[in-house]
Amino acid sequence: MSSSKPDCFRRQVVKMRSPLSRLTLRIRGAGVPVAGLLVMASAGAYGQEAVSGAGPETRVSIVPRVSITETLTDNVRLTSTGQQAEQITETSAGIRISINGAKLKTFFDYSLRNVMYAQSSSPDSTQYQNGLNTFGTLEMVDHWAFVDFSGAISQQAVSAFGTQSIDNTSINANRAEVSNYRLSPYVRGRLGGLVSYEARYTRTVTSSDAVAGSNVATSDGIVKISGDSSFRNLGWSADASQQDVNYSAGRPTEADRLNLGLSYLVTPQFIVSANAGREANNYTSFDKQSYDTSGFGMNWSPSEMTKLSASLSHRSFGDAHSLNFAHRTARTAWTYTDSKDIVVTPNQIGFASLGSIYDILFSQFASIEPNPLARAQLVNAFLQANGVSPNTSVISSVLTSAVSLQRRQDLSFALLGVRDTITFIATRGEISRLDILSTGVDDFTTSSLVRQRGFSVSYAHRLTPDYSLSILASQQNTSGDLSLQATTLRSLNANVTGKVGKRATVSVGLRHVVSSSDTSPYVENAIIGSLNVQF
Repeated sequence: MSSSKPDCFRRQVVKMRSPLSRLTLRIRGAGVPVAGLLVMASAGAYGQEAVSGAGPETRVSIVPRVSITETLTDNVRLTSTGQQAEQITETSAGIRISINGAKLKTFFDYSLRNVMYAQSSSPDSTQYQNGLNTFGTLEMVDHWAFVDFSGAISQQAVSAFGTQSIDNTSINANRAEVSNYRLSPYVRGRLGGLVSYEARYTRTVTSSDAVAGSNVATSDGIVKISGDSSFRNLGWSADASQQDVNYSAGRPTEADRLNLGLSYLVTPQFIVSANAGREANNYTSFDKQSYDTSGFGMNWSPSEMTKLSASLSHRSFGDAHSLNFAHRTARTAWTYTDSKDIVVTPNQIGFASLGSIYDILFSQFASIEPNPLARAQLVNAFLQANGVSPNTSVISSVLTSAVSLQRRQDLSFALLGVRDTITFIATRGEISRLDILSTGVDDFTTSSLVRQRGFSVSYAHRLTPDYSLSILASQQNTSGDLSLQATTLRSLNANVTGKVGKRATVSVGLRHVVSSSDTSPYVENAIIGSLNVQF
């Protein structure tokens, strides 16, 4: 690269007004496909950036939007007999805000959807649905006191054995609006330059509008200290934690843990660790019982593009483990995770997420933009311009009313070409109730184990700089102890998306869904058209 090219880039930056356009120039040097550059540059024109009075480093991006979607379906109630056709009109207003300041860093995306049924198929001719994805950090005291927060609102299945649906506008009693909010204040620092400490309190609340659903509130407190020893490359740590979990339709549980650990830096890229401690909980008893715990782990990061971590621990309920592998190049992203541990709700949310495909691209774009706020903007712009749905999930979450034990494996791959984007996601999971004393009613009232597996393949092709074609195929299998609890859900979606004017996009799509089940089989076909305008 000649020495004059960076100067040329800087001159181009001055001419570009939006933050996404400036990021696009940095992406070119990282070797990202031209399609991605065009997408992000065009999407950046919608962003409105302002500099607040908090300092020159603060960036605020505000993107309001409105949309209207018309759906023609031949089976709005998702039934095997007496199918009813329906014309569904969905209007939506939303806003996306990103603040990247010295004290506050946050991403906020909210939408309110109004769903109307022309043939009055639903008892409520008009329904309202909320959608939220937000996360961020507020620095309360310089370099010492912070607050992390996140939130999500989405449509979710109540039962894994009930009717499963692809679209949120179908009339399905097995779906509910689920919200999750997390607030986590903490302090961290160093004592005498030798010992690092962190004290954190986390409050998480999950609720739904389902009559049979159980709301969950958890409180977690943890104190950690760590430091170096007199031996080279040897470190130590200690942590104590306490957790309270309360279910509105189940019984409360408590857990206390104390851990002591050692870590050894074999090389700057390879670390091994071991720990031992004590745990007391009432997961399987009315009163707390105490147990010994132990474990070991490793972290290997040969480069910024490749990371591998693994851990194995012995807990009160048996062995728990975690395996995480991630590798990315300029055009690909590979991830594999395998975990077994206690969960308060399936697919617990630490930071809110828009969906599986969103997560893959969010990881892939890490080499382009390390700042998570700016990266979220890039991912949203890329998905929108390529006509790829971010909300695709391979297996659906379900509502539970007691502490559970979950084993889950996820494999994903993404390929970003010059004009083509391919994603593949495969998931397998098993979840069972750990708290057998709970009287809460959920899927584990009739089955000791819920098994789910599935996959999705997405292909997006840019027909022109402004128009793209996307195809999504997916399958989900669910089973329990009884043969009647086996369900297979297959879907095929095709969609064409394009720009009409500077601020509007239009899309037209077809959907075919087949649900094979002894209790709730159905076939549904639909035509969907939508118009989205960003300001």
